[in-house]
Amino acid sequence: MPGAFLTGDRSPVADRSHSKKYARTLQIYVTDELNVLGTELVPCGTDPATGYLRDGCCHHLPSDPGRHELCAAVTDEFLEYSRRQGNDLITPRPAVDFPGLEAGDRWCLCVGRWTSAREAGVAPPVVLEATHEAVLSDISAATLREHAHD
Repeated sequence: MPGAFLTGDRSPVADRSHSKKYARTLQIYVTDELNVLGTELVPCGTDPATGYLRDGCCHHLPSDPGRHELCAAVTDEFLEYSRRQGNDLITPRPAVDFPGLEAGDRWCLCVGRWTSAREAGVAPPVVLEATHEAVLSDISAATLREHAHD
């Protein structure tokens, strides 16, 4: 099936220590979206689950005003920069099932945040296979390749 891939989803289960706890279940998602290489968009990360929909993918969605379309392997420098800009991605927030990010985690970033981080010299490496093609309307393919994750 073209465009099919497996990813993790979270579903609520009872737990004595919390009123809601999330456990991984396997779910199949189907996409016909393309990445910046012109091939099938692959998941960015599922541990922790990323993307505007928290399904692991950096989709291009009209309902996403932040445009979480660029997959990056975050670095300590980027995480500190983001915190200084008012978006703390380090501190866990259990109330919203956010474990906090560490260097090396893959995360769907807002296109504007990555661009501003690049201008500040702290842009994290881009995972091209998991970055939506819509990013090319704002960032050149050459720039993305310069910052490609190995």
